[in-house]
Amino acid sequence: MIGRLFGRTPKVPVEIERKFLLVSRPLVKPVRRHKIRQGYIAREGGNVVRIRQWDDRYILSVKTPTKGAGRYEIETDIEAAAAEVLFAACAQAPIEKTREIYPLGDHIWEVDIFTGANQGLIIAEVELKSAQEEVILPDWIGPEVTDFQKFYNATLSVNPFRNWGVSYADLVDRLSD
Repeated sequence: MIGRLFGRTPKVPVEIERKFLLVSRPLVKPVRRHKIRQGYIAREGGNVVRIRQWDDRYILSVKTPTKGAGRYEIETDIEAAAAEVLFAACAQAPIEKTREIYPLGDHIWEVDIFTGANQGLIIAEVELKSAQEEVILPDWIGPEVTDFQKFYNATLSVNPFRNWGVSYADLVDRLSD
């Protein structure tokens, strides 16, 4: 509101990403690995409020739809004690995963290896600058699942992979057809 009063709109980060299953694990080692735990405080009308532990860092984030491709993503660091209060307020158990980082060409690929209730699920994401941006897919990338809400973490917290009644290999096969 204040930015609009002075003739400009504040810049809010927009997240544009594509999601894929993997047909194999990358042959190279990741440049970084992070332990992630995240819980969902609220989900309504495309808006998501999430608490995330990223290694030893705690982040409160809000994601909300844009008029175009992607979602606005607003994040702020918070203290561990406050984060634990928010984790306790989550209706479902937190998502747990290890994120591996692979820089390839002009893009950074993030491979999430889920544990807990989503054990066995592996999803790769690549962030883009625009929805029309071209991206070269590595040979370990399988079917795209960007348009399937069931593969989004907020949905996985409510309907985890262990409830799907399918193995990861069968899932990749079904979606590759």
